[in-house]
Amino acid sequence: MLRKILSIAGKPGLYKLISQGKNMLIVESLLDGRRMPSHNQDKVVSLGEIAIYTEEDEKPLREVLALIKEHENGACVSFDIKNCDEASLRDYMESVLPIYDKDRVRVSDMRKLFTWYNLLISTGNDDFSAPEEEKTEQE
Repeated sequence: MLRKILSIAGKPGLYKLISQGKNMLIVESLLDGRRMPSHNQDKVVSLGEIAIYTEEDEKPLREVLALIKEHENGACVSFDIKNCDEASLRDYMESVLPIYDKDRVRVSDMRKLFTWYNLLISTGNDDFSAPEEEKTEQE
C-alpha cells in the first residue's frame, strides 16, 4: 500500500499515485483529494522506499508506522506535533522505536514521520503490512 503513496518535495502532504503518463505522474492529494500532474523534474519518493536509521541497520518506514499504530492503538498521535518541543518528540520516538539512531534521525524527520502517520490514519490508509511481492518471496 505504501508504494502508491508518494511524497513530493516542495508540496505539502502526501499523494496517492493514480496513473502514469509518458513524462509525468497523475497524483491525488490525501489532504484535499485534488488531482494534479507531477513532472519529471519533481523529486518524488514512494513511502515504500523510505527507511529510518537504527543503531543496527535501517528499518522500513512501514514497520515504524506499524509500531506507532500499535503504540497508539490505531488512533492518531495524541500530541500537537507542530508545537511539541524537541525533548518530547525524542522521548516519544524512543518509546516507539528504542533503537533509532539518535545522531542521524533529526527532529524534523520525526515531525514529518508523525505528521505522515496522522494523515495516513485519518484518510484510512492504515495498512502497513508487507507488500504481496515481499510476502511471497519470504515464504
